[in-house]
Amino acid sequence: MFQKKLLFALPSLFFLGCGSPSTKDENSTNPTNVNAFLDSYNKKYQELTTLANEAQWKAQIYIVEGDTATANATNRASQILADFTGSKENIEKIKSFLEHKDQLNDLQKEELEHMLYFAGGNPQTVADIVKERIKAETAATEKLYGFTYLLDGKKVTTNGIDNILKSENNLGKRLKAWECSKEVGIGLKQDLVKLRDLRNKTVQGLNFPDFYTYQVEDYGMSTDEMMALLRKINKEIYPLYRELHTYARYELAKKYGAKEVPDYLPAHWMPNRWGQDWGDIVSVKGFDLDKIIQEKKYTKEWIVEQAERFYVSMGFSSLPKTFWEKSDLYPLEANADHKKNNHASAWHMDLDKDVRSLMSIEPNAHWYETTHHELGHIYYYMAYSTPEVPIVMREGANRGFHEALGSMMGMAAMQKPFLEGLGLIAPNTHTDSIQSLLKEALSSVVALTWQAGTMSEFEYELYSKNLPADQFNKRWWELVKQEQGIVPPSERGENFCDAATKTHIIDDPGQYYDYALASVLMFQFHDYIAKNILHQNPRATNYYGNKQIGEYIGGVMKSGAIGDWRKLLKEKTGEDLSARAMLDYFAPLMDYLKKANAGRKYTLPETR
Repeated sequence: MFQKKLLFALPSLFFLGCGSPSTKDENSTNPTNVNAFLDSYNKKYQELTTLANEAQWKAQIYIVEGDTATANATNRASQILADFTGSKENIEKIKSFLEHKDQLNDLQKEELEHMLYFAGGNPQTVADIVKERIKAETAATEKLYGFTYLLDGKKVTTNGIDNILKSENNLGKRLKAWECSKEVGIGLKQDLVKLRDLRNKTVQGLNFPDFYTYQVEDYGMSTDEMMALLRKINKEIYPLYRELHTYARYELAKKYGAKEVPDYLPAHWMPNRWGQDWGDIVSVKGFDLDKIIQEKKYTKEWIVEQAERFYVSMGFSSLPKTFWEKSDLYPLEANADHKKNNHASAWHMDLDKDVRSLMSIEPNAHWYETTHHELGHIYYYMAYSTPEVPIVMREGANRGFHEALGSMMGMAAMQKPFLEGLGLIAPNTHTDSIQSLLKEALSSVVALTWQAGTMSEFEYELYSKNLPADQFNKRWWELVKQEQGIVPPSERGENFCDAATKTHIIDDPGQYYDYALASVLMFQFHDYIAKNILHQNPRATNYYGNKQIGEYIGGVMKSGAIGDWRKLLKEKTGEDLSARAMLDYFAPLMDYLKKANAGRKYTLPETR
């Protein structure tokens, strides 16, 4: 569930400043020169971003084994972008303007600094490396999404694997499905080694020490500051995670008929391929959304149409006609002659009105929530696609804001009063509020530990510490055990590359902490909405039809990347980044878990 963004932005065959040496007059910091440069750059940036996005879109919705034409087209478009954003001429001109910051207004400075950041991803001082990296990224992405999963000798989709892990009680069948899901990593090991080296060498061309540091820079933070923040958040939620881990060990052992309760959770016991979401461990009586959707015979089309109605009810506009015409929302037919990327994503094709989503929606609770999340990205794109926000600033306040607002809307759409209002749950239906809260915690608290812990720590070591290739799998499973308390079903040697089975490691790298920060931010925004707009219990809200909420969220979204995200957060919530709201939300659960776990053996250490 993420917003699809080109790793390093993209503009044209004709570079700004090419053709003749820059003159002192052209680089002088007067309003005419600066504005002319910014206008020209933004126009070209938009043009080439559109071309690159179109190439990548085709590459992910129509995957045919052996097709080199699509890969070549994607490489060409990405290369043009790289040549533009990282051109020496542009870098020199941007730096010359920034040498005179006192003569620039705040927006001009932000635009120029954004452009210089883009250049760091594709500096033409190392043009051959950039070209090789782009080619390697395209090849690895094709291999990832074009992989054929075989279960008992028969083809199976990732949706099919996920369904087995959510519902199957036979541990033998679960093991086969889990092992099947990891096969794609074997062929990606050398790709990841190559990508790590090329990504690091690329950003070193503009003096960043490593790729992870470059990605973190987008938050205005150092790597040390980011890792300290992630570890602080992880430490704050750890007592609750420890209770959830103990609870899950005993409940799953009971569910699967295990003779002994394991000290650590076997990976194939978990209802998710990476153990990042345990929500399906718990079923809430009277709150089985999968069953309700099936009984009401809602279609996959209804899922996305209902999500749109949610946003429209709060005052947002309807989705543009082109969204419906150009998106790829549903699974391929079983006899399709091609494959597609089944991972949900949102795309801002032209950084303006062309917004799309790539999903494989099925009529179930997972896709119901996911679709509300993805449309959060779409409406964020639409909110800042205005004349007031320059093209290069059409991003979230930070990347975590994008994920936070999408996740918050997905959470809000799952709360009981909201579902009652829609008629999905009968009014006054009795549900166990603690079980509902437990199910939420097994999703969001567990996810935060995975995000701030396993994924962020691994990619930090991969890029910043140059983790040796012969330790990839060893270190991966050490972190999974340390951070999540999960172990593999059996020894996983270095012939495997289980980290690479996670989509983001290959094609959305070095920024999984976006989700960790989003997990905290979403509760801060939701807490404010519940208490200050709805005057409702944060655990039981109904956003539907409330125009004031739409105005509030729109106010967060509309400025895009203009301004300091810290200032915006403080302005909109009254507090700095903090896990306070998340811990408050789950506070009633701690007493329940401590009672449920009384007499049980805790295997995670008492403190982190």
